[in-house]
Amino acid sequence: MKIALSKPVNRARAYGQPIVALESTIITHGMPFPKNVETALKVKQMVRDHGATPATIAIINGQLKAGLTDEEITFMGKNAKQFVKTSRRDIPYLVAKKKNGATTVAATMIIAAMAGIKVFATGGIGGVHRGAAQSMDISADLQELAQTNVAVVCAGAKSILDLALTKEYLETQGVPLIGYGTDELPAFYTRKSGLSVDYRLDTPKELANFLKTKLELGLKGGVVIANPIPESYEMEYAPINQAIEAALKEAEDQNVKGKAITPFLLSRIEQLTGGQSLQANIQLVLNNARLAAAIAREF
Repeated sequence: MKIALSKPVNRARAYGQPIVALESTIITHGMPFPKNVETALKVKQMVRDHGATPATIAIINGQLKAGLTDEEITFMGKNAKQFVKTSRRDIPYLVAKKKNGATTVAATMIIAAMAGIKVFATGGIGGVHRGAAQSMDISADLQELAQTNVAVVCAGAKSILDLALTKEYLETQGVPLIGYGTDELPAFYTRKSGLSVDYRLDTPKELANFLKTKLELGLKGGVVIANPIPESYEMEYAPINQAIEAALKEAEDQNVKGKAITPFLLSRIEQLTGGQSLQANIQLVLNNARLAAAIAREF
């Protein structure tokens, strides 16, 4: 399947220049308009400002795309309901039916790998949902990390999840969990979770060397590079957890499940925190884009 590459991404590939993949569910399912478009464009610019080419990934009219234009991002942001939240299972259907899809971590990894892009920046990965022992609700992101050779720079797993079980799942699948400048797994809105990472690396050069070594060894699968939210934007632990618990209770009462659960929870947490969680989300994504660009340059 041929991927449509933007001119900047195609040029960067031709000249062996650093590229950073970016997901698109943040545009359609992660934030309201116009913040979604503003943030997506800022993230692209952050990657450029730090020496790499941004490649926002999506499916438009059945075409796999790596490197959305500003106009395409704006169209997505204004017409979010036209875009299916897309994971691995959805890709062939959307391509066959020539439909639109906003890519999750899993789908972004797949298309990035097809395009030869090795570094990807996002907000937080999906994981094992709370109550998964009964619901079996486990994000496809984790299985994708087990098999697709793309490094994912994130602020840990989304704190609406069961972080301990998410970490166990990654360990079972052989996915390295690397802390950037930290020994502790960040929890999206906060820098601490009480859980350790597998290894700590403190510079983009060390991270790039780790990725090169893994590839040279022929070890299949991705890497989670956990990059804590900047201290100045970190939320207080107790209030954010109270908001998460309240949102989870509402989701349970309203029987919100499957693809709808994460967008519902993020939206309710934003409302419950008076918009503070949205500002934290924006800043952690920008922070991850900055680090991903630095890693891609070294790589």
